[in-house]
Amino acid sequence: MPRTLRRGAAALLLSGSLLLTTAACGADSTQSLTTGSAAAVTAAAPSPSASASAEHQKLAKTRFVANAGLAAGAAYQWIVKPYKAGKFKKGADGRTFALVKAGLAGAFTYNRLKAAVENAKGDPLLSKAVAPLSSGIDSLKELGTKLRKGEAGDAEVKGLEGVINDLKDAGKSAGAEVKDKVPSASQLSGG
Repeated sequence: MPRTLRRGAAALLLSGSLLLTTAACGADSTQSLTTGSAAAVTAAAPSPSASASAEHQKLAKTRFVANAGLAAGAAYQWIVKPYKAGKFKKGADGRTFALVKAGLAGAFTYNRLKAAVENAKGDPLLSKAVAPLSSGIDSLKELGTKLRKGEAGDAEVKGLEGVINDLKDAGKSAGAEVKDKVPSASQLSGG
């Protein structure tokens, strides 16, 4: 076997085994290589370009839509709908369970709304559209606790609906249409 062919085969085998070990471990290539090799990989990595910025903005919109959709779905499914059905009134059948779910949904909704606002910062148009909603979202901070204790009233539920609708409108105006997505019970409970 000629010397150049052996070197090529050895290089191919070495690079293939490095790729397989990093893929199998689930780590990125710079974490699993030695320091000298990591420097070579880092030096060979492409520098950020205009397309990287466009990709970052696209991911920002995608994450915004996902988080806002989960917030809207949780708010409607476990807060607005049961409230309108009278499940939170004293003496209502299943009131305690409905209040516990609403409390979890309130905390989850607030968390996902904050995440959506943070995601929106990655896209200039979306960021401008969502910026005025921050104070409305901040006003929902204690909603989960109020719902769980049965202290939330018509004003809080309508305020929540207003914030969700304003967020959907802001997303739509920036090209990121938000649709309700009901989270699973494990997502809602933080599991």
